[in-house]
Amino acid sequence: MDKLKAYVIGATGLVGQRYVQLLAEHPWFELVGVAASERSAGKKYGEINWVLETPMPERAAELKIDKLDVDAVPKVDVVFSALPSEVAAKVEPELAKRGYLVVSNSSNMRLEPDVPLIIPEVNPDDLALIREQRARRGWSGAVLKKPNCSTTILDLPLKPILDEFGVSRIHVATMQAVTGAGYSGVPSVAIIDNLIPYIKGEEEKIVNESKKIFKRDLEIYATTTRVPVLDGHTEVVYVDTVKDFDVEAVVEAMAKFRGLPQELGLPTAPPQPVVPVAGVDRPQPRLDRMAGRGMSVVVGRVRRLGPKKLAFVALGHNTIRGAAGNAVLAAELLIKSDYY
Repeated sequence: MDKLKAYVIGATGLVGQRYVQLLAEHPWFELVGVAASERSAGKKYGEINWVLETPMPERAAELKIDKLDVDAVPKVDVVFSALPSEVAAKVEPELAKRGYLVVSNSSNMRLEPDVPLIIPEVNPDDLALIREQRARRGWSGAVLKKPNCSTTILDLPLKPILDEFGVSRIHVATMQAVTGAGYSGVPSVAIIDNLIPYIKGEEEKIVNESKKIFKRDLEIYATTTRVPVLDGHTEVVYVDTVKDFDVEAVVEAMAKFRGLPQELGLPTAPPQPVVPVAGVDRPQPRLDRMAGRGMSVVVGRVRRLGPKKLAFVALGHNTIRGAAGNAVLAAELLIKSDYY
């Protein structure tokens, strides 16, 4: 098929850079433009402070950074948003009203009932909400959201457990990487040799977003912390199941789990979205965050603590699967659906 034109707003931040990295060489999308705040507008993209682990794509480096302005967004097929939520709340609905498809990392609108909140392997059917959104709001475009990074990393391994054994209660404690707060989000003097035992708003996001994604009033409790790790959120998860289980069956269910993106062979879909690993010392961020090109969640220390009581440790790359990668995969899925 002809490549679809993609445009990234909020392109200079960490998630914006991930979008650019993923889209610049994408087989379906052509990155035709980027936009950011007045501080960066007018520069070439190659002049920004690129902080990712691979070199900036050459074709992206030559793009001129536009000033973020809804009146100046070119006619494109998909707008990928990495805007701060307070800015996104004004910009994204206006773009959708004007006919743009906005695929967004920002937290605004995630819990609105007509806005799809998508983990492509978990709840692809929720793309149908786009039709309801357009009808209710009179939009010709649409807003599609991906969940909070920790929600995504939790809910991917929860899906096969819920399907096979049922879930009655979940406790999760996260150890979240500093990139989850953005490039300047956590001062170095606050996080080096330290752990911050609270992240504002994150616990509520995990609880409320998971309930929306799974379409049930789960009993779920979350504690979120920030740790001095660059990339990769680790989560310690305790699950009360409806049916009893043995560990081998849980590991098998996770390893065999595939979703619609894998069935369709979407370009950003990892072959195995949940990867169980052996050994009491895994997963680890440095060793496991790039599994499936950063799109797989790695699970270890799967244990049976008692009848219907399961424990495991999950790890996922927060700016790839937890952010830009999940959004790009959701856009791919939408393009292959009847709702595009």
